[in-house]
Amino acid sequence: MTQLLGLYRGVTDRFEDADWLLPTLARFLFAAVLLVYILNAGLTKLGDGPLGIFNPSTGAYAQIFPRAFEAVGYDSAALGLFHKLVVVAGTLAEFILPLLIVLGLLTRLAAMAMIGFVIVQSLTDLYGHGQWSALGAWFDRFPDAHILDQRALWVFLLLVLMFKGAGPISLDRLFAKRS
Repeated sequence: MTQLLGLYRGVTDRFEDADWLLPTLARFLFAAVLLVYILNAGLTKLGDGPLGIFNPSTGAYAQIFPRAFEAVGYDSAALGLFHKLVVVAGTLAEFILPLLIVLGLLTRLAAMAMIGFVIVQSLTDLYGHGQWSALGAWFDRFPDAHILDQRALWVFLLLVLMFKGAGPISLDRLFAKRS
């Protein structure tokens, strides 16, 4: 039994030497699973023209402030400056944060901000859009609930980046070597 445990430790100790692997895979999986989804969500919020990000579409207000937008008869001009600033900031975040993570630039900060973004997105889905049927439950036999199951895995992926950083193949590492 001691030899078997020694063999096991000899094989698994190598895993601890692979500190580069976890953050590198986390960024790869973020790009493979979430990048296009988040960027497309941002695209739906753009208004017309090259500065459409600062003149959000009506869909942007419907997605971010569904109840307030309905209350003003779907007239974005009837909403205040606060609503516009939140929509513009949220849209900018949907473009900037994923790109920072994929490039590995300010990765820990971007991952922390993305976690906040996912929490706000989930609360908006539940309270704004009434998507309680998508909530799901943990410790059940169904692993596909859009909010509890899916977004818990997203947040875990982002937590890996927040705690481990971007890894060796990143702009964070490149800039750290230069300073």
